[in-house]
Amino acid sequence: MDHTHTTETPTGPTRRGILRAGAGIAAGIAAADLVTPVLARVGGALGAPNVVGMSTGRPDPQMQAVLDQFVALHPLPLPTVTPEVARQLPTIADAVQGVISVRGGRPVQPVGSVNHILIPGPGGRILVRVYTPIGAGPFPVAVYFHGGGFVIANLDTYDASCRALVNAAGCIVLSVAYRQAPEHKFPAAPMDAYAALRWAQANAASVNGNPRKIAVVGESAGGNLATVACLMARAHGTPQPVYQALVYPLVSNSTSLPSYRQEANAKPLDTPSVKWFAKYYFNTPADALSPYAAPLQRARNLHGLPPATVITAELDPLRSEGEAYAMRLAQAGIPVQATRYNGVTHEFFGTSAVVDKAKQAVDEAAAGLLSVFSK
Repeated sequence: MDHTHTTETPTGPTRRGILRAGAGIAAGIAAADLVTPVLARVGGALGAPNVVGMSTGRPDPQMQAVLDQFVALHPLPLPTVTPEVARQLPTIADAVQGVISVRGGRPVQPVGSVNHILIPGPGGRILVRVYTPIGAGPFPVAVYFHGGGFVIANLDTYDASCRALVNAAGCIVLSVAYRQAPEHKFPAAPMDAYAALRWAQANAASVNGNPRKIAVVGESAGGNLATVACLMARAHGTPQPVYQALVYPLVSNSTSLPSYRQEANAKPLDTPSVKWFAKYYFNTPADALSPYAAPLQRARNLHGLPPATVITAELDPLRSEGEAYAMRLAQAGIPVQATRYNGVTHEFFGTSAVVDKAKQAVDEAAAGLLSVFSK
């Protein structure tokens, strides 16, 4: 079942600057030659992002209010703590609740029901939270993978995103508690993601879902898992999901891309934190060369993957790789809707209770899903 150590190399120029043996994974890997020309064509290129909002290089007032609450919670820098401690630190979800407590508003979007199930996985049973819309069904299904750099966060951290998607897209959301590092290093998470996709395709009816309308959605590290599940399906010759919605996906093995420099000190995610995640996620430098770790650089091609929505945030170290990946998908002939939201940061997608651009981004992702669910 496990093809995760199959290494694909990109066509075209040879990759340079691969991680030096003594430097350690946390130092990152220099960008593949193929990425630089792709990024240089952002303006008007095939698959280049639409842009929402004016760029001022600063968070807009609604986003800033969330960041102010986040800072007020005194989160410690990730590189200064262990994963066990990091999992207890404040999150943007906590900050949103702080804004709501000051300004008022509805803290949780109601949905039809929320239940939990256990599904089989390659390393044991996987917990899945099932969000179901109001109505009779059967409903389309979005298999959702949360963020957290493959190390931190959990189903509760991303509860707001799932509820918003249920209501915007009218679909069941299966939020997957995949295995996390360092207890379960690469390739445990992608193996669980693929297992969850296959379970949904075979068993959607058991949760009142439509097995012919299964999509994948992911944020950050979860965006990696969503598209990697598609790559694994292709490698195994199993059905593709009907759609992939990727929100600031972590799809590169390089911290040399432009946004890593431009947003090196951004909050809530900065460049040192991305390196910290990599230190705990990978067993060896060779792991970072897998197409299932870095599909932007290492997937030989992206042919045959499902249509996609790719959402990026201006003030996010992951912006460059998400936009480059959207262009690679488009160049492979995959229909792509790519949008950069200016004035917002990493993790904005789950802040729709207090940030208008987050609601707009959720609606955009839902529109992509509905474009295939409605067929």
